[in-house]
Amino acid sequence: MNLFSRTDWIKIMLIAFLLMLGAGSLVYNNYLVGKILKQERVSVELWAKAIEYNALPVHQQASTKLLELAGTLMQMETVPDSIVQQLIEIETLRSSRDFVTDELILDESRNFEIPAVVVDENDVPLEYAYLSNDTTSSQEISVEYGFKNVPANKIDTPEKRAKLVEKLKATNPPIEIIIGDENRRISQFVYYGESPTVQILRYFPYIQIGILTLLLGVGYTTYRSIKYTEQSNLWVGMAKEAAHQLGTPISSLFGWIALYKEDHKEDEEALKLITEIENDVQRLKGVAERFGKIGSSPELIPMSIAPVMDEVTAYMERRLPQLGRAASVDKKLVATGNVALNPELFQWAVENLVKNAMDAVKSKDKPAHIKIRSSEKEGQVIIDIIDNGCGIESKNFKHVFRPGYSTKKRGWGLGLSLTKRIIEEYHKGKVFVQASEEGEGTTMRIMLPLV
Repeated sequence: MNLFSRTDWIKIMLIAFLLMLGAGSLVYNNYLVGKILKQERVSVELWAKAIEYNALPVHQQASTKLLELAGTLMQMETVPDSIVQQLIEIETLRSSRDFVTDELILDESRNFEIPAVVVDENDVPLEYAYLSNDTTSSQEISVEYGFKNVPANKIDTPEKRAKLVEKLKATNPPIEIIIGDENRRISQFVYYGESPTVQILRYFPYIQIGILTLLLGVGYTTYRSIKYTEQSNLWVGMAKEAAHQLGTPISSLFGWIALYKEDHKEDEEALKLITEIENDVQRLKGVAERFGKIGSSPELIPMSIAPVMDEVTAYMERRLPQLGRAASVDKKLVATGNVALNPELFQWAVENLVKNAMDAVKSKDKPAHIKIRSSEKEGQVIIDIIDNGCGIESKNFKHVFRPGYSTKKRGWGLGLSLTKRIIEEYHKGKVFVQASEEGEGTTMRIMLPLV
């Protein structure tokens, strides 16, 4: 029986939902990046064509010849000035077509932000030398490289320039530029990278998945916290109500026991029997008191675990014949240090573990053995309860302490849940499955801090 197995399905559904969102985000993001990369390549190709167009010799030759002709005509007195002026206007009109390439394409203040470089056939960045316009001092030559939208500190050494060229070359296919005419042709290449927009978009799905994971984690944690609080309140309410309901019949049982003793005070066999009944009723009263303490702050007393363990072992040994076959309890308590205990609640927790061990060995045909061990290590008292029963699957090691989890047909799955609460919340210790193998047995361990 597992009343809360659906929480596993909730986890699976949340993980599946997160994976679907992540996959969808990645697919759509890759689609957007692909579209932007196509547009960026068109922009870089246009930029490359503008460079190629401006470098055509015919344009430079035409301008030079027109200006030379205008200068020659100006020196001839027989030629009217109006003709010379018309030639200059023609050159001006011809030059106006360069506005598109010079101002709208090649102007870096208006253009894209894609890092790019123009290289020769040997992948060496082009160099442009400029003379200083300062006439008051000696002119200096400044050199610029064919990089675009690249910070100066990334290309200030030959090694950095070569490394960046290789990086841009590997990012996108190159764009070829043909300089010259049919008599002399020079090939140059444009290598370019990705714009900041594309670089940000590549990380966006992972940022989105991270945020979604955080939100789902917070939501699931909140859900688990609310659910745990509701379960705790439910178990506390049931425990206190059970203690209240048991109080009256237990008091009546003590009264009937007293009357029976009075009527059979001469019968030793009857008195022996009624004494055992009284012990069990007394124990039942202790169980009711334990239920009543659930949800309250228990009083912890520094003491050794040995007396409590002895009492639990003695009580359980008297019930071994109920197994219907040979069974033994092997007790070896070495720990002598004191721990902060509430004897009744701690005894209840240990009884639950021993009772589970007895139930586990019932289902085996071989002789049943239960071992109880205690020791001290690194400021902790360690208690092991070992059986040679049916064992627990490794995947259920954590589930066995969940409220509602039980392998018994009529089990409510509250015993180990209450044990965990008593040990970890009240006594600030730990309880867990130390080892288990199907068909071989289980070791349950309790760890309590020494005081």
